[in-house]
Amino acid sequence: MRTALLLPLIALVVTSMASAGEPSLDLRVGNARLKAEYARTPDERERGLMERTEMSADHGMLFRFDDLRRHCLWMKNTPLPLSAAFMDESGRIVDIIDLEPLSTAIRCSREPGRYALEVNQGWFDRHQSGIGDQVSGIPK
Repeated sequence: MRTALLLPLIALVVTSMASAGEPSLDLRVGNARLKAEYARTPDERERGLMERTEMSADHGMLFRFDDLRRHCLWMKNTPLPLSAAFMDESGRIVDIIDLEPLSTAIRCSREPGRYALEVNQGWFDRHQSGIGDQVSGIPK
């Protein structure tokens, strides 16, 4: 009987630990602060924010790419309207694009980048952030 009661509890703890294991970063874009999940591996980058239906106002996802080049994003299975900033190796914003929900259009940076930061659409405008601004708190 105890074993039957413990199994659902163990499953709940393991599930909670798996979602809590996502790295979270404290980033600053100019004077604005935000929390970002950190997508480092190819699988994490591929999954991105897919199937998320909401995201807190000052949250986002930081993507780290293996090489410095022009990178591309798309919104397949992503119902949130997002803005994405591409940054070079030092964290300087080199491009910002808006991404439409569920679009399969491939959108690429104009300049080479090492990182991309996805946030709710309009976040950069609301915080008066743009090309040339520095993003700090990025792991190297």
